[in-house]
Amino acid sequence: MTHEVRNIAIIAHVDHGKTTLVDTMLRQSGTFRDNQQVDERVMDSNALEKERGITILAKCTSVEWNGTRINIVDTPGHADFGGEVERILHMVDGVILLTDAAEGPMPQTKFVLGKALKQGLRPMVIINKVDRPDGRPDEVVNEVFDLFAALNANDQQLDFPILYASGRDGWCAQELDDPRKDLTPLFDLILRHVPTPQLDEEAPFSMLVTLLESDPFLGRMLTGRIQSGKVKVNMPVKALNLAGEQMEAGKLTKLLSFRGIQRVPVQEASAGDIITIAGMSVASVADTIADIAVTTPVPSTPIDPPTMSITLSVNDSPFAGTEGSKVTSRMIRDRLFAEAETNVAITVTESDGKDAFEVGGRGELQLGVLIETMRREGFELSVSRPRVLMREEGGVLLEPIEEVVIDVDDEYSGVVVEKMSQRKAAMQEMRPAGAGKTRLVFYAPSRGLIGYQSEFLTDTRGTGVMNRLYHSHEPYKGDIQGRRNGVLISTDQGEAVAYAIFNLQDRGVMFINPQEKVYMGMVVGEHNRDNDLEINVLKGKQLTNIRASGTDEAIRLIPPRRLTLEDMISYIEDDELVEVTPKSLRLRKKMLDPNERKRTSRDKKKIAS
Repeated sequence: MTHEVRNIAIIAHVDHGKTTLVDTMLRQSGTFRDNQQVDERVMDSNALEKERGITILAKCTSVEWNGTRINIVDTPGHADFGGEVERILHMVDGVILLTDAAEGPMPQTKFVLGKALKQGLRPMVIINKVDRPDGRPDEVVNEVFDLFAALNANDQQLDFPILYASGRDGWCAQELDDPRKDLTPLFDLILRHVPTPQLDEEAPFSMLVTLLESDPFLGRMLTGRIQSGKVKVNMPVKALNLAGEQMEAGKLTKLLSFRGIQRVPVQEASAGDIITIAGMSVASVADTIADIAVTTPVPSTPIDPPTMSITLSVNDSPFAGTEGSKVTSRMIRDRLFAEAETNVAITVTESDGKDAFEVGGRGELQLGVLIETMRREGFELSVSRPRVLMREEGGVLLEPIEEVVIDVDDEYSGVVVEKMSQRKAAMQEMRPAGAGKTRLVFYAPSRGLIGYQSEFLTDTRGTGVMNRLYHSHEPYKGDIQGRRNGVLISTDQGEAVAYAIFNLQDRGVMFINPQEKVYMGMVVGEHNRDNDLEINVLKGKQLTNIRASGTDEAIRLIPPRRLTLEDMISYIEDDELVEVTPKSLRLRKKMLDPNERKRTSRDKKKIAS
C-alpha cells in the first residue's frame, strides 16, 4: 500500500481564491527558496489566465509536509471549463471546497461539489476571505451545509471539517477567534482527513489518462493517476479505450513526477502517484494506459455534452491575409481537431464544403478563449453567431436551460427582472443579500442569455454580478426577441475620416476611431433605430478658398464603444460575422454587397408570405 502520498483537488467558484491559496501553500511548505522570485498566482501560467485573472486549464503541483507528498490539482472555477473539473476528480482521494465568506456558495460551487459527492469523495470546507468587511462566515457555513443536503450527501460527507482562512494573508484557523499564524492547520487536516490511495501495488500497471498536452520534444504527454501496480521507464504498455479495444502498443520513453511547480524525470512510480508519461502517439483522454497483460480498462464517467456551438470559417473579407500567417481552411482544420483531442468538452464537425467548422462548447467564454488563443497564434477567422444545441425526445423539442444567479444593488433589481422576463426566464428566488444588494435566481433558456451580459452591465452601471450554470433540457420556450437596434454599415473602403464620423454621431454609437480602415459591408456602429443604415464614413470636408464665420467649428468626437471578442460574438445577428485577425477584431455583414443583401431579404419575405 502507498502511505506517503495524498491526492487532493481544490474546487470553488470563479474568483473565490483557489490559485492564491495554492500559491501560499507552495510558499509555506518550503517549495520555493527564500530569495526565489515567484510570480503572483504562479499556477496561472497561461498568458490569457494572467490577463483575465481566471484559471482556464487544470494543473498539478505537489508539496512536501512532514515526510508526506501532497499532490494538489488546481481546477478552473468557471462553468464553461467544467469538463476539466469532471476529469480531475478521478485522480484524487479528497477535495477542498473553497467558499467566499461574503458571496457564499455560487452556481459553480454547486456544480463541482455535486460531481465530487457523486464520486464518493469527502470534502473539507474552507471559508476563505473571512477578513472581508462584508464577510458573514457563520451564515455561509449554514448555506454550505444546506447545499450538501440538497445534493444528497451521505452522513460521512455531511460531517465535513471546516477551516476559516485568508489565502492572500496566508493563514487558516479551526475557529474564527483562534490565532491567525499560518497554514499548518490546513496541512495537518489534509493528512488526517484525506485517505491514502487504497490501491494494489502488486497488480499489473494501469493508469487512466486525465489530462493531455503536446510537447515539441516529447510529443503527446499524458497525465493521470496510477490505479494499480508500478511503472518504469522503457516498460512496454498498451492503450485501451472505454470499450476495452486496444488503441496502440508502445514503450514509455519518459516518466515525469510533480515536484512543486516543476515536472521532474523519475525512473519509476507506483500506485497512487500522479504522473505524466510520454511515448504514446494515439492514446487520448479517458483511455487506459496499462501493462500488456491487462484487458479491462479503468472506468470513467462520460463528460457532459456541449450546449452551444459556433461556426468558424476562412476569413474572406477585403483585408484577408494582411495581418495573419495562418489563413487557409486546412490550417484551421488541423488546429481545431488538435484542440478537440486535448479538450474533451469541445466538439468539432466539418461542413460538407470543407471550408467551415462547427465547434461545440459549454458557453461563450470557453469558445471565446479558444478563438483568442488561435488569434494569438496567427490565425485569421470568420466567426458566426452562437446557437444553442437542441435535443428531441419523444417528438418534443428540448432546449438547454441555465440556472442564473444575479447579485445586484437593490435599485437595479426591477430592470433586471424585467429584462430577464423578456428572455423567457422564470424567477425561482428573490432575497436580500445584505449590504444593500438583492440576490435573484432564475431558470432561463441559454439562447435568451446570448448577448445579455453587456446589456446587464449597462443596466446595473457595472455593479451587478451574474453567474450561469447549465441546469437541464426543457421543452422549447418559444421565440425570443433578439437585438433591438440595427447597425451602421460602411458603404465604401478606405480610412475613416473624423469629419464624417462627427456628422454621423447623432445616428448612433460608433465602434471605430478616425483613421481606422473600413470596407464595404463592415459594421462601424449601432443605429439608434431598429433598422440597418448604410453610411459613408470616408466623406471628407470640401475645401474651398472661401471662409465664413461658423464654417470651421471644432470637431468633437464621442469616444467609440470598444467591444471585446466575447461581446462581439454575443452581439452579432444571424446575418453577421466577427472577423478575427491577430491585430484586429471587426464586425461585418455576411454579404458585403448591399444589393445582394436586399435581394436575399426580398426572397426571404416572399418565402415567408
